[in-house]
Amino acid sequence: MAESNLLGRLEGLVSRFEEVGTLITDPAVLADMKRFIKLNKEYSDLQKIVEARGEYIQMLSGIQEAREILETETDPEMKEMAHDELDSCTKRIPELEEEIKLLLVPADPEDNKNAIVEIRGGTGGDEAAIFAGDLYRMYVRYCESKGWKVSLTNFNEGTNGGYKEVVFEVSGENVYGTLKYESGVHRVQRVPQTETQGRVHTSAATVAVLPEADEFDIDVKDSDIRVDTFCSSGAGGQSVNTTYSAIRLVHIPTGVMVQCQDQKSQIKNKAKAMIELRTRIYNMEYQKYIDEISSRRKTMVSSGDRSAKIRTYNYPQGRVTDHRINLTLYNLSAVVDGDIQHIINQLIVAENAERLKESEL
Repeated sequence: MAESNLLGRLEGLVSRFEEVGTLITDPAVLADMKRFIKLNKEYSDLQKIVEARGEYIQMLSGIQEAREILETETDPEMKEMAHDELDSCTKRIPELEEEIKLLLVPADPEDNKNAIVEIRGGTGGDEAAIFAGDLYRMYVRYCESKGWKVSLTNFNEGTNGGYKEVVFEVSGENVYGTLKYESGVHRVQRVPQTETQGRVHTSAATVAVLPEADEFDIDVKDSDIRVDTFCSSGAGGQSVNTTYSAIRLVHIPTGVMVQCQDQKSQIKNKAKAMIELRTRIYNMEYQKYIDEISSRRKTMVSSGDRSAKIRTYNYPQGRVTDHRINLTLYNLSAVVDGDIQHIINQLIVAENAERLKESEL
């Protein structure tokens, strides 16, 4: 990309950055929370571009100054410093151009949101539920390493351990943008605890990661919701299991149903259930966007097609394979203990390459 062309594309964005900076201090905008949140997000995104532009101009100036010194200066020490500066700036320019081009490609607007994660045991009976529990622990440990907060919403325990279904909320910075690559079918190959003859079985669990919708994203009327209360099940003590603290919400127009039994307080359970209900209704529309991009980007195929096999955990070989990018690692024990950042990093790199290719078509 030519320098003048790149700077020309950025010029209009600098003006918009300054305009948005003024708008977010306007009392009329501050009074409209939905507009303020939207403008604040735009300001944050534009700030990254403006800062990258500033560094790019600085590198170009550094190259020009270094060349002038090399042409006119006779002092060996000064010439050596100019050589170092020229090498440093010349190396940084193509890296910056790639970063700026990526920043200019519209990102998923949901990336900065919190996420609701749902894990369901699939084929494999009791072993699938145990594996779903393993995945839940893997994600909890990963989230803890990122400093994110995990809040359990609902669960249905398996007969021999694990979960037939477990739903939890993750809050923190750029949660959905990181965890969205985990949506899809996860397959495990190992000898089940219930297997008496030592044969390796293949089981599966499905992971769905949804961007959490807030009250500004979707308006859900109280009159459209049916509220049911019931006793919680599972661990939690006597007060949890004998009081009607668990909540089930049914959105009548869409038929969407959610329930929360994690808290002892009915009020707290209802608040958490409302977050999930809004998210599931919002995602019925958001899924159309996911389906559209998944047809073009192989790293997101799992979000568009929940039946897509995305990863295999092979215990006899100590191997983890991500099928979307043909990545194979032989550190299974570390991965199931929450060390999945390397896999996610490689998926992000592949996704970014696809975004750039898409923008140049």
